[in-house]
Amino acid sequence: MCIYKQFCDELVDENGRLKDFTLEYPDNFNFGYDVVDKIAQDTPDKRALVWCNVEGEEHIFTFADIKKYSNKMANVFRNAGIGAGDRVMLILKRHYEYWFAVVALHKLGAVAIPATHMLTVSDMVYRIKMSGIRAVVCTSQDEVPQKLSEALKDTGSDAIRFCVQSDCDGFVNLTDAITDASEEFDRVDTRASDPMIMYFTSGTTGYPKGVIHDFTYPLAHIVTAKYWHRAVDGGLHFTVAETGWAKASWGKIYGQWLVGSAVMVYDFDNFEPKQLTSVINHYGVTSFCAPPTVYRYLVRKGIPDMPSLKAATTAGEMLAPEVFKRFTQRTGLPLLEGYGQTETTLLMANFDEKDAVAGSMGTPSPFYNIELRDREGNAVKPGEIGEVVIIPDHDRHKTGVFSSYLNNPEQYEKVWRDGVYHTGDAAYMDENGRYWFNGRFDDIIKTGGFRVGPYEVENVLMEHPAVLECSVIGVPDALRGQAIKAVIILASGYKPCTELELEIKNFCNQKLAEYKWIRLIEFVGEMPKTISGKVRKTELRSHA
Repeated sequence: MCIYKQFCDELVDENGRLKDFTLEYPDNFNFGYDVVDKIAQDTPDKRALVWCNVEGEEHIFTFADIKKYSNKMANVFRNAGIGAGDRVMLILKRHYEYWFAVVALHKLGAVAIPATHMLTVSDMVYRIKMSGIRAVVCTSQDEVPQKLSEALKDTGSDAIRFCVQSDCDGFVNLTDAITDASEEFDRVDTRASDPMIMYFTSGTTGYPKGVIHDFTYPLAHIVTAKYWHRAVDGGLHFTVAETGWAKASWGKIYGQWLVGSAVMVYDFDNFEPKQLTSVINHYGVTSFCAPPTVYRYLVRKGIPDMPSLKAATTAGEMLAPEVFKRFTQRTGLPLLEGYGQTETTLLMANFDEKDAVAGSMGTPSPFYNIELRDREGNAVKPGEIGEVVIIPDHDRHKTGVFSSYLNNPEQYEKVWRDGVYHTGDAAYMDENGRYWFNGRFDDIIKTGGFRVGPYEVENVLMEHPAVLECSVIGVPDALRGQAIKAVIILASGYKPCTELELEIKNFCNQKLAEYKWIRLIEFVGEMPKTISGKVRKTELRSHA
């Protein structure tokens, strides 16, 4: 029996579709002890992590290995003075040490703060000041130790510094430190309600917010792994994300291990479709998850046979119907889109392969009560745009939805106003019960009495060969309230001119309903973006 069954009750119909899902867990549930160590005890040789890198190195770790090395790291951390409640930043790219470190911190009751190696010094300064970290564990690559040293100096922090794989000035070499550390580690008393992990949001509409999840967070990802990713006991799941993003928690550890699947990790810097598919075929990956950008590259470069692959999922941005169509035609696998936030686990997905439709968020997860509501809090009718909200059902909202914002109770109360959780995302439901994303609720454009989601206009813009990248915003307009403006980066070979502006407008407006027509176009050399690559529409609007 898979270990996840010890913590939940699931109701499925005759077709295997999930109809209801509830969790049951002890007050002291801890993923490190109750999942990792328990699997290691019962099936020590069960495969947990398959790791390789671009240099051709390979490591395959069993659950007994994960237990051993996480215990060693936990002992090193504890001997350095790190304990329950301490915050520890992890900047470890896709290095296998991440899995040892994060499990070790869970066992200690410390709060892990995964972060990307792409952070600038100022990004690090902001996060260090906000979180008051006790320690940092980082890669020795990409000048991360040097940037961290500068950031720690700027903040006056005396955080303990660890790096992995090589010596770095001012840092303890954690790879060497665990060599002689004990493999035994007695259980630390932690509570399921204690803070376990914190992610900084991308800051699309302001400075990044620290999103804190408690120790029940891994359990909510059972639905993510089993019913969306289609990870299976004895299988091998491959989510492309780097460990600094919340998507790694979605697809590289918690739900997958709970349902008995090993995780595939390919440690790379520059995405190359041929290498990615080679990894899938060489190791026999059974389920795969990547953002639409990866699938676009795969389709463009030509998709090879991937006989081991049984399921493919995507999330993070809009999926073009043509990419969906070509991938499915080539592989026989529909791309199952999903939706959720850093603050939550999986909220909606295309759970049924037969009903999967490109561009749709799918249907709500049975784990959550979800509605679409207008700004006055009223439920909207099918076809009308509303905000995605989560309605608490007993204790369900406490699992999977974050427990607090770092140092910002006012913001937490704001998103939990009126007794429901406000995602800030806009969508509508069609006559078949499918949900369709329409952008951030604050990004909705009100023009001439109509509400327009920017993404539907952006999708049409991207069909024009001159448009390399675009973002659509609403700008003040005396006649319409707001006018639709397109900010465009041109493809190679095109230059800004009045004639091209008119051509793009005519091209798009012939395909759009009149109330969605583009009224203004601005050509730019680059877009203001967050560290995760999302366009900062607030900044575009402020300069409009």
